[in-house]
Amino acid sequence: MMAMRAASDPPLLDQYGKLLRRHEENQVSQCNDHLCEIIGECELPLIDLSGLRNCNGDERRACVAAIVRASSEWGFFQVVNHGINPEFLGEMRREQMKVFQTPFERKASCGLLNNSYRWGNPTATSLKHFFWSEAFHIPLTKISDDACYGEFSTLREVLEKLTAEMSKLAQLLAGVLTENLGQSNGILQKICTENTNFLRLNHYPKCPISQEICGIMPHTDSDFLTIVYQDQVGGLQLLKDSKWVAVKPNRDALIVNIGDLFQVWSNNQYKSVEHKVMTNGRVERYSIAYLLCPSYDSLIESYKEPSIYKKFTFGEYRKQVQADVQKIGHKVGLPRVLL
Repeated sequence: MMAMRAASDPPLLDQYGKLLRRHEENQVSQCNDHLCEIIGECELPLIDLSGLRNCNGDERRACVAAIVRASSEWGFFQVVNHGINPEFLGEMRREQMKVFQTPFERKASCGLLNNSYRWGNPTATSLKHFFWSEAFHIPLTKISDDACYGEFSTLREVLEKLTAEMSKLAQLLAGVLTENLGQSNGILQKICTENTNFLRLNHYPKCPISQEICGIMPHTDSDFLTIVYQDQVGGLQLLKDSKWVAVKPNRDALIVNIGDLFQVWSNNQYKSVEHKVMTNGRVERYSIAYLLCPSYDSLIESYKEPSIYKKFTFGEYRKQVQADVQKIGHKVGLPRVLL
């Protein structure tokens, strides 16, 4: 039943052998009640960002209103005319594929991209905490470091250009959302800098086990916002009205989703929505995510009173998230900071 893995794949089958055999013997779905129910495919709100750069005040206001509405009702939206050349994004994808096609042993041991390679979840004790993917989670401070690239010298140039473009876009969108709350559009520029942000390269290999296995487990993002460039394979699902909906890929759009910190900052006006990525038995999937994060000592608090949340630093929040994952196998997140 299990297909032979290619040399470039992480050793997911090897490391999770016991869990997978137990799954095959029991033939029991690993989904949990309503969390497995899919109500169909959706198209996320599509927003043309040319309106933000338009001198026409009405068009800009309409674009801002669309961003705010999507952030409040969906927590996710798509953007076109975002300023990043599609041909360049295609070049970035080709460089990304070269890296992931490198044999696992080399990816895991050669120190590539700040030694940030991650694969699966080697400590998983049940299929609930099993995820079928590999990634490089890179601090932006290391993007220009020659020592991070080794034989992949052509990767540095495209990553430098990508992070510069993604940074501009992230700050543009964050500015819109903070201005809507009556705050300065530069407030997040002071606490979210190159020293605090991350780029994540994701690869979801073909999964020969079951389409019910998650590439990434259900979670919310712990940042202010995330910008994602994905391929056309699909697999992204989000929780909408307590049901999982599959997101239809859009070749021309980038996906933006609100993180936990913006939900706190906006006192629940903007929504950080639970989402996951499902595996595919026939084709592999790639994505690139830019994460807008503050410094660990940044104070996170709601913009108005009475606040729904306690005040906390980003470092305190991250520490609690990591402690929960280690103790119970999954993130608890915002319920930990509710008043």
